[in-house]
Amino acid sequence: MGPIGPYPRWSASPTAPAQRRTTCGGSTRDGVLWTGCGPTRQGGRVPSPDQPVLEAVRTYAARQPGLIVPTEQFVELITTLLDDAGINYLSVTGRTKSVSSFAAKAARTTGDQLLYPDPLSQITDQIGVRVITYVHSDVAAVAELLDDELTILEDRDMGQETASAGGFGYSSRHLLVTPDPPDGEQHQAPYDDLRGHRASVQVRTVLQHAWAEFEHDIRYKGTVPEEYVPDLDRRFTLAAGLLELADREFSTIRERLQAVAPASPGEADPSDPRISGQDLASFLAGQYADAGWSHTDHYGWIGGLLLELGVTSLDELGGLLSSVDADAIIRRMGYRYPAGAVRRLDDALLAIFGQQYVDLRGNAHRVEKLSTRLEKLNSPDG
Repeated sequence: MGPIGPYPRWSASPTAPAQRRTTCGGSTRDGVLWTGCGPTRQGGRVPSPDQPVLEAVRTYAARQPGLIVPTEQFVELITTLLDDAGINYLSVTGRTKSVSSFAAKAARTTGDQLLYPDPLSQITDQIGVRVITYVHSDVAAVAELLDDELTILEDRDMGQETASAGGFGYSSRHLLVTPDPPDGEQHQAPYDDLRGHRASVQVRTVLQHAWAEFEHDIRYKGTVPEEYVPDLDRRFTLAAGLLELADREFSTIRERLQAVAPASPGEADPSDPRISGQDLASFLAGQYADAGWSHTDHYGWIGGLLLELGVTSLDELGGLLSSVDADAIIRRMGYRYPAGAVRRLDDALLAIFGQQYVDLRGNAHRVEKLSTRLEKLNSPDG
């Protein structure tokens, strides 16, 4: 486990990332897509760039402001895809690579050769998106979703690569994605605003994220005395192994609880006429025992839609759901990954109320998407 490359701090707003400088080549990765790292000089200084690097940096400095909006659009797109698929996640954040970070990366060398002879095309994390999930199985679900909806240019499972080498350490799934169709295909890309852009998407669990952030802060916040490095390496490796076990246990806990409603749903807010998010989560855990958890905020959101429909009790909701064939909905929707409980309820309400559900005020932002789903629900079983 050695030192690493410049690592950007991420935030939901990609317009002002703070950069953290370190050295190169180890367990934590530069930005979102690890593509190798060359040597740096003592004190973290990179070799002086030659003229092609300077020209690339000037070009990127002129181009970088124009990447801020596409970065925000990629964050919005991926968030929408996750929400629509019903995949649970903690956060989706993004950042546009700063000019200083691009310059440092472009100047890296291996031996006497530039690591990136064509920095503008080879440095692929100019737009970066990070997805944090709760459990490891959702990392794979996110990757499958992106593969379904976008074109995957690169896909690396850093945790699997570490494990294949017999070690423990940095774990994350890194994907380079574009909305453009694969080479040779002529169909129109569904996300025209992002045509011609690529994004490096990093997907990892909250525990994997905690390990990487903690290692970065401790190891690189200041200068680590050389005599302490072996002990730090050993302790970080031990922590990585323990967190891998914890990730597995969290997955097991979720699997065992999916079909079990909490014994005590808690008290509802008497001033809120909606079915409480906690009560709804408990009810849906029993209604859709095979469904994954949904994002916590989504239970309250769909409670608002139920209120618009005049549904204010679990008894009313249960009666409504008994009127539809849940298996038929699954067949017609053709879920390619386990849909979360809120997504399952969303589709059931769409099947029951049809266009009335599409026209709800709370659905104004997704009329086109719901209309497409309604067409599926109204089609014969495949």
